[in-house]
Amino acid sequence: MPSYRRIVLKLSGEVMAGPQGFGIDNDTVNAFAQEISEVHKTGVEIGLVVGGGNIFRGVNAAAKSMDRVAADHMGMLSTVINGLALQDALERAGSPTRLMTAIQMPSVAEPYIRRRAIRHLEKGRIVLFAAGTSNPFFSTDSAAALRALEIHAQVLAKATKVDGVYDKDPMKHDDAVRYSTISYTEVLSKGLRILDASAVAMCRDNGLPISVFNSNIRGNIMRMALGEQIGTLIHEVK
Repeated sequence: MPSYRRIVLKLSGEVMAGPQGFGIDNDTVNAFAQEISEVHKTGVEIGLVVGGGNIFRGVNAAAKSMDRVAADHMGMLSTVINGLALQDALERAGSPTRLMTAIQMPSVAEPYIRRRAIRHLEKGRIVLFAAGTSNPFFSTDSAAALRALEIHAQVLAKATKVDGVYDKDPMKHDDAVRYSTISYTEVLSKGLRILDASAVAMCRDNGLPISVFNSNIRGNIMRMALGEQIGTLIHEVK
């Protein structure tokens, strides 16, 4: 029995690239779609936010000479490309979907309208939220937190390449220690950059728990939805 009725799952753009490290890897996308579809078939209502870093990241070295607003808009469009790829894979896996974008492009996807998104979820469709918030200077982490709050999700699930929140970068430090639970305030005060600070603060101010787990382990999305203790849970520790 799933622990959550409605979740927003945040996937980084990098996970769409698979082992090649850039672009879209079909095998990886299909595997994610299959797993997400399995969770959806248990009755969980799922909203999805996908980053665009596998195609273009507005704050990386390649964009340093560009105007930040233009670079961020390019990043938003990259999330639409990823959303289309994931939508196609989910439909082939047997799950009905709707792709909604914060930047209007009606020939490609529906414009994001909160009440319509909630109705899609209630009708059993997976909703993909693309193009961030449509505003520059806001990451897809912030967009995921915003959409989760808007549609009354019970958890924001961040699927990433590490298995939780650590006291320091586990890719660089062998002695990094993982937290099983941690408060929003600790994440912010210790500068633990597993999510953008604005996203963490938004969730803290509205009491939305954040589950951080390793997306590369098959079955972790289902385990998270079932309420198993995997990765790290960020919430208000009493």
